[in-house]
Amino acid sequence: MHLFSRFQFRDWLLANDPALSRLRMASRVTLTIVLVFLILLAIEAFILPLPTAAFGLGIVLSIEGGVAVRDKGNARQLVTRLFGCAVSLVVVAIAAGLEDQRVLSDLVFLVIILLASAGRVFGPRGFAIGMFAFTSYFMGAYFQPPLAELPEVAIGPVVSVLVGHVVRAVLLPDDWRRDLLRSLESVSGRINQILFKLAALAASGDIGDADRQELRQLEDRLKEVVLMAETFIPRPSAGVFDGASNPAAELAIRLFDAHLAAESAIVLSFQSPPPFALVHAVIEADAAELERYEGTTEAIKDQPQGETIRALLWLGEARRQLTEAINTGRASGFSGIDAAKETAQAQAIDFSLANPLLRSALQITLASAIAMGFGLLLSRERWFWAVLASFLVFTNTNSRGDTAMKALSRSLGTVFGIAMGLVLATLISGEPDIAIPVMAICIFLAFYFLQVSYATMTFFISIVLCLVYGMTGVLTLDLLKLRIGETVIGAAAGTAVAFVVFPARTRGALDAALARWFQALRELLGAIGEGKGGFELIALSQKIDACYRDVTVAARPLGSSWSVVTRPGQIRRTLAIFLSCTYWARVLARSYEAPPAGSDQKRLIAADVALIDDAAPRGASCFFIERKASRTTGRHLPVSREGARVGLEMIGSALERLYPQADTLPFASGEAIARSKQG
Repeated sequence: MHLFSRFQFRDWLLANDPALSRLRMASRVTLTIVLVFLILLAIEAFILPLPTAAFGLGIVLSIEGGVAVRDKGNARQLVTRLFGCAVSLVVVAIAAGLEDQRVLSDLVFLVIILLASAGRVFGPRGFAIGMFAFTSYFMGAYFQPPLAELPEVAIGPVVSVLVGHVVRAVLLPDDWRRDLLRSLESVSGRINQILFKLAALAASGDIGDADRQELRQLEDRLKEVVLMAETFIPRPSAGVFDGASNPAAELAIRLFDAHLAAESAIVLSFQSPPPFALVHAVIEADAAELERYEGTTEAIKDQPQGETIRALLWLGEARRQLTEAINTGRASGFSGIDAAKETAQAQAIDFSLANPLLRSALQITLASAIAMGFGLLLSRERWFWAVLASFLVFTNTNSRGDTAMKALSRSLGTVFGIAMGLVLATLISGEPDIAIPVMAICIFLAFYFLQVSYATMTFFISIVLCLVYGMTGVLTLDLLKLRIGETVIGAAAGTAVAFVVFPARTRGALDAALARWFQALRELLGAIGEGKGGFELIALSQKIDACYRDVTVAARPLGSSWSVVTRPGQIRRTLAIFLSCTYWARVLARSYEAPPAGSDQKRLIAADVALIDDAAPRGASCFFIERKASRTTGRHLPVSREGARVGLEMIGSALERLYPQADTLPFASGEAIARSKQG
């Protein structure tokens, strides 16, 4: 029973955290903080007393080292950490030197903010060093260490950098083979979720709107982890495999087929629910039952359920092959696959205002200046919290809608975190043996949920701060109110600047994402028109997949519950059209073969390209068209025969529905279905 529960828990982790990347990052940050704190305590107890700033810098830079350092390879990460440490010591010395000149110190802080945020144009290393610089000046200005204590203060950053590197390179290292295996296991788990849902629907014999929405969500979750798994498969420098004899190419094909088969099973089940016995046989890998159904497909090939049965049989075979790949990976660690070599070429950096990173740097600096001004009106000592909030709400956002959502998340997380932290600090006041483990757990949870919910991360960090205030004896209700007030000021300043200064409109970001999606689809059709095939088409269809993910991210602010621009349901229905087209692009890439003489595929390709040329300039306006929720008819799509032709027709049908002239079907117009049946 214990073993069963352990495996259940591991499956749950993989289902929610593919490759366990979030678990590893949270563990790294927590372990680094704990080790740095213990080492600094030991130094203070046995060697020399340390100022509070050493502990503060050591802990904060442990966080930055675990989150901001994103270089590939341990050697590059160490170089980035050492540069970050050097910059940290310099800016702390500047902050200490300007301690008695507060106005000048504040102006220098704004310069540091501008340089730190502009450093992002230099890539991951510039981003990390910028975060080290900002955080270090923030802590230096907050603790105000005298110049005489700088050697002792420097111990904190140095210990943090060294411990952080040991934790990441030795104790909890990256391993692409392990991550590939875990991501493939997550793909298998999410396919199983789809099969369990199809089994439930097959048993009931009916698919309602709620069931369709749930299957769409399962499909999106599968796509998410497939895209992750694809990044772990080493590819040649050209990005395209030259033959299926390559073990990496074979694995890529198995992953592609499993994804496409699962989506086909969903699409066809919408039109004709599968037999329960078949879904059960696929789940249980019952070879005899699957062989029996295999023998019936010819007899019912022209019936709607015949296509659904073929799709389920295909999914069963693709799932079996994926399971074999997983078992092989467990046994050999993918020893036959060579690691990818770094082939990225340095690109020229655009230092003009056309570069969105530089525009963002100016936004961040202006927002920080506004937050600083209003924060000083509340407190001469605690205004740093306002600047911190205004700086962080711009991190990893690409539109003003994203910034507003993040500002709201930070404010709400702070309010609820302080409320919970006040309760916990009161209950365990004077009990450090309890408070310290609780803080460690909250730090772990904060960074485990960082990539999922910024509000949740802020919630747990606020609890930690309340416990720290309680242990140091400075926790008061007025202090917590001040913390909330400063955070709201910073969030409001960031939001206001995002909407007024160099505003990156949500619709503009969505237009850019859609332009990339249309271009990727055009490239696939162009490659087919040029007679290309094999892995090159598959790689292009995967590019469409990645672009679709970017579209969903860019459209997220429009579909959020607080948005007054439109309704979430309308956004989902439009995204479903792009999802449909992306799916048929994969069908086309996988099944395309040179057409026979007299084929009209060139005409279909030209028609689809014309539709792209018509739709692409309209950009995001398709998301503002009212669409009626509609259901598919009982007619079926013969994807098992002439898949390339059907794919071309369905792509055209989906593109037509972006700007509908009349009510159409969710996955294909009746005319397109009729043409495909006649083909």
